[in-house]
Order: sequence, then structure tokens, then C-alpha cells
Amino acid sequence: MNLKKIKPKYLKKPNSRIGLIALASDFIIEKDFLNVINGKKIDFFVNRIKCYNPLTSKNLIKMSKDLTNVTKEILPDQKIDCIVYGCTSGTIAAGYKAIEKKIKRAKPNAKVTTPSTAALKALKKMNIKKISLFTPYPKKLNDEVVSFFQKKNFIITSNSYFDISSDIDIGKVDPEYLFKVLSKMDHKNADALFVSCTALPILSILDRLEKKIKKIVLSSNQALIWDTLENIGKNSSIKGFGKLFNKKN
Repeated sequence: MNLKKIKPKYLKKPNSRIGLIALASDFIIEKDFLNVINGKKIDFFVNRIKCYNPLTSKNLIKMSKDLTNVTKEILPDQKIDCIVYGCTSGTIAAGYKAIEKKIKRAKPNAKVTTPSTAALKALKKMNIKKISLFTPYPKKLNDEVVSFFQKKNFIITSNSYFDISSDIDIGKVDPEYLFKVLSKMDHKNADALFVSCTALPILSILDRLEKKIKKIVLSSNQALIWDTLENIGKNSSIKGFGKLFNKKN
């Protein structure tokens, strides 16, 4: 036997790394991320966090308490460029600063983004002041999302919601039915439509919906993925997911 020891050669510059914290019951968000980042030099890692039903602020805050441990398990002791917390209402309920603090205990050097903070950045980027707002949440949680945007000085021109109390049922919504519902909303006084929730299957219909209602359409996952790519410097040459990705810096 001819035995030979060979010295390995390592990559000088690894791919950018995204770490996603997805809700245990969300089966949409990973697919949305992969559809957008396909073909890019990005390594994508996911860990899941236990969630509690029904959907209430109390249960969303309870869920966030395990964030540090869940973050630690994404490539333990390795560098992650951006950690993504995949829950819109959960970030609104717990507060971004509390979410960021828990994540940075595990990954102190990572940038942190959430759907609600990404949405605010996207709305500012697109110069939007007045929005029609859709959520799949129960009425109380829907109203808290409305209040969140109003406190950030956005005008809510119309609001519709599904009143779904279990997170896992949100991902079961028929996208074509969702398209019809969103198309029929009152958008006449709005600059844009914002659709909340990372578990709602809107990304695949978003581009078509913009053409249908002749308004900018933003969604939780779209804004979240856009902001994630902004954070790692990979946000370019993306088509098919709405005008947000086409907006020049």
C-alpha cells in the first residue's frame, strides 16, 4: 500500500453566512429564503424555536425567552454574518432591543434583523407613508401590528385580517385565494400594501399582485430577506420578488 499524507488547502474567503431562527410551525420562511438566494455565494443555516398557540403577545414573548440557546446551536462557536429572527408579531411583542440582546449573547459579532425592523427600513427606502395593512392574526394581535406602524408615524388607510389563532394554519392558506383577498382590499389612498407574517405564502404571488393593484407590495419575508442581503452586501440582480429589490441605493 502506498500511503501518502496530503496537506489540505482551505478557502481564503468563505461564503457569507446567514443564520435563520424559524418558528417550529413555520414551513414557508425557509422556502422563501432559498428561492431568493438561489445561486448566490451564501451559506444558509436554520434552527427552529418552539412556539406556543394560540397566537397572543404573551405566548410570543414566552417564545423569545429561548432565543439565546437556539442561536447558540447555529454553527456553535463559528462566525455568522447575520442572524435572522423570523417572527413579525413576535418582534413587535417582545421588542427589537430585547430580541437583539438575546441573540447577541450567543453571536455577539453578528448583525441582527427581524421582519418588523426590516419592514420599517423597506418602507423608508420606498418613501412610503400611507399603507394598507393585511395580517392573518387574531383581532387583538392584528390591532397590535396596526398600532406598531401608527406609532412609527405611518398612516394605515385600510386593514383586513384572517383571524387565524394557530401559527401552523397560516402556512396552509391557499396563495391564489390570498391573491384574490389582497386584490380586493381598499388600496386607493395607500402608497403601498404591507402583508404581515413570515408564515403566510405571499412571496410567490407578490410580483403579480403589484401589477394587479398597481401599488408597491411589501411582505414580512420579502423585507426580511432584502434586509438580510443588505446586511451581508449581497443585494443585487434579484428579480421576480417585487419592486423593493429593484430600488437602487
